[in-house]
Amino acid sequence: MGNTKSKSTKKPTLKSQIEALELSVKEESDKFLRLFAEFENYKKRTSKERLDLYKTASQELMTALLPIIDDLNRASTEFEKSKEKSLVEGFSLIKNKFSDTLQSQGLILIDVKKGDDFDAEIHEAITQIPAENEKMKGKVIDVIEFGYKLGDKIIRYPKVVVGN
Repeated sequence: MGNTKSKSTKKPTLKSQIEALELSVKEESDKFLRLFAEFENYKKRTSKERLDLYKTASQELMTALLPIIDDLNRASTEFEKSKEKSLVEGFSLIKNKFSDTLQSQGLILIDVKKGDDFDAEIHEAITQIPAENEKMKGKVIDVIEFGYKLGDKIIRYPKVVVGN
């Protein structure tokens, strides 16, 4: 009778088995690398979100404290008129300690002086008045309210009067 095995049911050769295994390892390695990259992106994204949340929470607190800083500055101006040196020094110590604490948390006073050029990017003009002379046109005439930054972000623009 003859051979009952057909030629189409060939046994896989060792070479084809190795090639199949190498392909499988390559596919798994590729999946692993993609998963690892996705995980690294996830870590970066969540870290950034956490940092943004911290900054936002800090910004809300700092914004809430700005009116207190304004009141302390106004009170300091009034205390300086007093003849009682110990009262003036005591209040200055409290005000400076409060200011130093906020500065250590990233709050920065935006330095604006009379005579500075008006810049709509960093100043908020609340009114314009006729300038005393030509040199003061387009310049800051008076600072009504100080502005502050938290890190690089302006959280309150300085309110100024501009000469026209």
